[in-house]
Amino acid sequence: MQSTNDSDIESWHDFEVASRKEIIALLRSIGEKRQLVRMVIRRGTEVCVSAILDVDPDNNTVTLDGSADPEQHRRFANVGRIMFETSLDKIRILFSSEAVQAGTFEDTPAFVMPLPETMIRLQRREFYRMITPVSNPVSVVIRLPQDLGGGTHVFPLADISCGGIAILDNKLVLGNTIGHSYTACRIDLPDVGAVQTTLMIRNSVDLTLLNDKTNRRLGCAFVDISRGGLASVQKYITKLERERNARLAGLG
Repeated sequence: MQSTNDSDIESWHDFEVASRKEIIALLRSIGEKRQLVRMVIRRGTEVCVSAILDVDPDNNTVTLDGSADPEQHRRFANVGRIMFETSLDKIRILFSSEAVQAGTFEDTPAFVMPLPETMIRLQRREFYRMITPVSNPVSVVIRLPQDLGGGTHVFPLADISCGGIAILDNKLVLGNTIGHSYTACRIDLPDVGAVQTTLMIRNSVDLTLLNDKTNRRLGCAFVDISRGGLASVQKYITKLERERNARLAGLG
């Protein structure tokens, strides 16, 4: 979810956890296992990496580690709605809050928020990745900021899931900064249609090819994909699965 945002929460309401007892248990487990928590604001344009320090059901609060940057700490404590993303035992966890405040924990800066009323828990299978076919390739159109040269560029996809895509950047024009976002990206899905979303770089791997050239594989998460966009991605993945199964059965 993918820096995550409101559309993530809406799109995956079927995976919602509303039990207060279960929410407390999830938050405590995330804290005990020292899982990193990504705090995302302004549609993914700024991210703060934190961790859960304390869960206090009696006071209905969750305390998270503060930012090491005092300016960023103040921005996140006064921004309004914040989206949170983390994982637990390879299961993606999403939640949000509009009441994050600056506080302290054991004399160090912290964020304090009410216990979330709901959380989203996504099993790994929801992000099963399908390799995109070479014979009928999928491409994404990305508009580069001026500091990267500007203009629009087309990149082939290596794979796709309901959580994001992997892009092949053989000219190394996108950069590899983890957490960097590209807005208004268009993914052209063959026989399905175009999907628009913000993409955030989640991981980067440089690959050395047989001709000694370098290709970069960027794992990107959907940030603001709409319900309709997510439905199109799901439809395309289902199409790929059917085609694959048909080939395996000797019918392709």
